Amino acid sequence: MARFMDVHDGFVGVTEDQLVEAHQADLEAEGVEGVHFERAWLDPVTGKAFCLSTGPSKEAVMRVHEKTGHPTDQVFELTVEV
Repeated sequence: MARFMDVHDGFVGVTEDQLVEAHQADLEAEGVEGVHFERAWLDPVTGKAFCLSTGPSKEAVMRVHEKTGHPTDQVFELTVEV
């Protein structure tokens, strides 16, 4: 499985509890696409949220996020790790 990092904008002022809810929604929807969301991070000041996942394609990651109400087209395959 490939690993992906995606970036979301527009999360200014979002709380940790709200991030947990969004991540939980992804976890509940991920199976249909063969994706697994491992972790999520948030910077509520800049409104950036980041998700680390594994899955068959960036398009599959994008479809899950679309279904759960926080779409992004900023999905990057992580092909090099040190």
